[in-house]
Amino acid sequence: MTDPVTYEWGTTRRFNAYADWFARLFGGRVQKVSINAGFTCPNRDGTLGTGGCTYCNNEAFIPAYCTPEKSVTEQIEQGIAFHRRRYRRADTYIAYFQAYTNTYAGTEKLMDLYDQALNHPAVTGIVIGTRPDCVSSELLDRLAVMARDYFIMIEYGIESVHDGILKRINRGHDYATAEKAVRETAARGLNVGAHLIFGLPGENRKMLEESAETISSLPLTSIKIRQLQLIKGTVMAEEYKMNPQAFDLFPLDEYIDLVISFTERLAPGIMIDRISGEAPPRLLDDPRDWHMRSNEIFRLFEQRLGERDTWQGRLCTKR
Repeated sequence: MTDPVTYEWGTTRRFNAYADWFARLFGGRVQKVSINAGFTCPNRDGTLGTGGCTYCNNEAFIPAYCTPEKSVTEQIEQGIAFHRRRYRRADTYIAYFQAYTNTYAGTEKLMDLYDQALNHPAVTGIVIGTRPDCVSSELLDRLAVMARDYFIMIEYGIESVHDGILKRINRGHDYATAEKAVRETAARGLNVGAHLIFGLPGENRKMLEESAETISSLPLTSIKIRQLQLIKGTVMAEEYKMNPQAFDLFPLDEYIDLVISFTERLAPGIMIDRISGEAPPRLLDDPRDWHMRSNEIFRLFEQRLGERDTWQGRLCTKR
């Protein structure tokens, strides 16, 4: 029996796992606590458009304890209590500004909210979810100073690298805007993540596989991938009912196969944080039922990598 291979990211796992890096960085399990700070988005409030992204219903991925009527501190306290019941090993927490666009306000207001989170004694850093068209140079400079003492990460909703797809989903920005935001953030030494959605209407498997090369050219710390889920009350759920042929709602095996093909083409230095999403069943208007939780899908993905004797970056041409 041959010894297991140690890959260039320093572990024997066949992909560069964000969770492993986090554990090394903090010396143990770290749990994210979500925060809803009461923001909106520029394609909701009329600045760029109305209605928001056609797939979006923030209720589908925000925990029940997150309501903007509560202070940041209250949400952190309730989130810690919730997670301590589920994950008894967690003793360090990251505040995750998750709902809507968490840089869509004046710099002083934003810094005050971030400071409130970091002033909690159990919180060691923050992750800020936002759009790439809503981050100013002034804010990035301030966050770079904050990052001298705390863990700071900005996660951008890129969703697709194809402008036609971004326009179709009413995203309100193009890919060039996303690339600029990522590069300017990384240039300041900040951790930067990207969110991608697989299965958007008009985006086929070949386009998604090729997008790995585009993403690999960016100075990203990590990526999160999720399958398109049709959520009740969204424009996209209605679009599907009217024209289901326009969608690739991948069965689970096909989806895992697609994520593996993407991973093979992804630069080894970009950590993979997530490969699927998990909306509450009561909100789904989706014909699929994979009967698996996100952590189970992650394990299946890793198992299939081994069965195929493949790994992250095996087919990547950009390093």
